[in-house]
Amino acid sequence: MINGEKSFDRPLRWGMVGGGRTGQVGYKHRTGALRDGNYRLVAGAFDLDAKRGRDFGIRLGVDADRCYATYQEMIAGERDRDDGLEAVSVATPNFTHYEITKALLEAGIHVICEKPLFFTVEECDEIARLADEKGLIVGVTYGYTGHPLVYQMAAMVAKGMLGEIRIVDLEYTHGFNAGDDTDASEAQKWRTDPSKSGSTFVLGDIGTHLHYLSEIVLPHLKIEKLLCDRKAFIPSREPLEDHATVLMHYDNGARGRLWVSSVDAGNMGSQRYRFVGSKASVSWSDSRPNELIYEIQGEPAQVLHHGMPYLEDESLAVDRMGALHTEGLGDSWANIYLWIAEAIDAKKRGDEAFLGTHHYPGIKAGTEGVRWLQNCVRSAESGSAWIDYR
Repeated sequence: MINGEKSFDRPLRWGMVGGGRTGQVGYKHRTGALRDGNYRLVAGAFDLDAKRGRDFGIRLGVDADRCYATYQEMIAGERDRDDGLEAVSVATPNFTHYEITKALLEAGIHVICEKPLFFTVEECDEIARLADEKGLIVGVTYGYTGHPLVYQMAAMVAKGMLGEIRIVDLEYTHGFNAGDDTDASEAQKWRTDPSKSGSTFVLGDIGTHLHYLSEIVLPHLKIEKLLCDRKAFIPSREPLEDHATVLMHYDNGARGRLWVSSVDAGNMGSQRYRFVGSKASVSWSDSRPNELIYEIQGEPAQVLHHGMPYLEDESLAVDRMGALHTEGLGDSWANIYLWIAEAIDAKKRGDEAFLGTHHYPGIKAGTEGVRWLQNCVRSAESGSAWIDYR
């Protein structure tokens, strides 16, 4: 069980690009990073509005002279300090991820970036090479993938408790974009602008969460073919989509379905996962995060609760709250940030053996998310045709 003990002699000197007062994800990053004392927020370029960003940073406890107008100024201002930045989180619109990440790595700073990581696999490969050359870590934040019941599902699959996996059913929908974008916030508007969002809206914004979590649970399965059907029910969002269905064929013969939508009117937002094998199935949803439904063919359904001693060690090891209390999104983010901090520490110490077995969402996870998006777009633009996954 994780209990908040410090993992290192001192916290990493940490900063942010974006994540300011009007952003949607900044607080989630800070909730995760600051939970266990492994990071200390010392600098930031929090907002395109420099005055607002400086005021916000000061109110977070950052010294005024380390609240910068731009990330370029932050890099320059921190470069020669004995107490300069060691790691930075990038919580900005998609189209800025590549340039900011590259600049930070070139300055010798570890990076934790929002998803989708970049626009192309080629950009991911370039950044992976740069990070390797510099001896630095690139982490990626995938919300609920630090939840202990995710690792319960993964352990059950790995130990054969479900049998051979046959069906993968993934769903993440909400209704918050069911209307048009007339009164949308600036933080929302960029997501439907192809020049800023990239080639997808909901596939990249929420679909990548589903895809990466399924990779954690089913690391041995690879997609062979894929069909993506997408649509913008609000015409102004074209050529991007606010609704999509993806069908997948896996290399063991399993079949998968993934549904993402931001026009599911009335739905307050939920992720649902179901993995079906030849013996049994497991289902989990963030709307009931305490519970994992385990159904063995021919037996009554079982409701497994997080934190209980009958769960697998892999789940109990990453639990924070214990069985009596709800394990939520903030706890998941804290795990993700902890695992990335451990990777950064190992990289600084040159402990490649640890990194070889350590689990955290890194550059490979980010690259595979971008690869999946590229294949989805390629299928959709081919008339929702089946394509070979590459």
